[in-house]
Amino acid sequence: MAAPASPLVPVVVLMLLLCGAPRTHGRRSDVRVITDENWRDLLEGEWMIEFFAPWCPACQNLQPEWESFAEWGEDLEINVAKVDVTEQPGLSGRFIITALPTVYHCKDGEFRRYQGPRTKKDFINFVSEKEWKSIEPVSSWFGPGSILMSSMSALFQLSMWIRTCHNYFIEDLGLPVWGSYTVFALATLLSGLLLGLCMIFLADCLCPSRRHRPQPYPFKKLLPESSQPLRKVEEEHEADDADVSEEEAERKEGTNKDFPQSAIRQRSVGPSLATDKS
Repeated sequence: MAAPASPLVPVVVLMLLLCGAPRTHGRRSDVRVITDENWRDLLEGEWMIEFFAPWCPACQNLQPEWESFAEWGEDLEINVAKVDVTEQPGLSGRFIITALPTVYHCKDGEFRRYQGPRTKKDFINFVSEKEWKSIEPVSSWFGPGSILMSSMSALFQLSMWIRTCHNYFIEDLGLPVWGSYTVFALATLLSGLLLGLCMIFLADCLCPSRRHRPQPYPFKKLLPESSQPLRKVEEEHEADDADVSEEEAERKEGTNKDFPQSAIRQRSVGPSLATDKS
């Protein structure tokens, strides 16, 4: 009868395999990862930033050169970083990434696009010989910290959020494609309606209509203009009344003057008639 195998044999074999196997130590990458949360670190110091996508063949070919260049970062006193545009769409819009891979050089907040050869040696020469000084920096209007680029970043993030919601409706909830489009159409209409109401409310508060505008002394401003025709009419009536009164006075004076003369004539005529009769 065979003797049972000792339980120590498998343990000894495993230890021999582990000791005889070649040891591979994973080295930590010197390339820093930039996200929407820490991108403002680029505004201080000197940086070289690569914008890439995992599915891009040209980006995949550049990765070994970029990792080797990052090993020289401490000697060159420069920070080497990378941005995955598939994970950070806001940064893709903030830096206007239209081609992959795209490399930027940044020195104290001034950004310049690198357009030279993409090898470790060329990257090192670009930094050590300060070839970046011959490149015109990006205008402040189109800088990543400007209001315009911040708006672009928000739009890119919104588009990615809409895409995520679309996939959620189709894959997780099982809605048809037209159902997802209907949901977004209704959401667009409602958001436009709410935005329009808010704009009308703000416009009414900032620029109220004349009907609701308070007028503490409304008649003081209207009197000089509106009362002029009335004053002219009143003056004309007063002038007419004065003329009429003057005419009446003249007539009265004329009658008063004629009355004594006629009375005297009558008196003088009366005795003469009496003498004639006698």
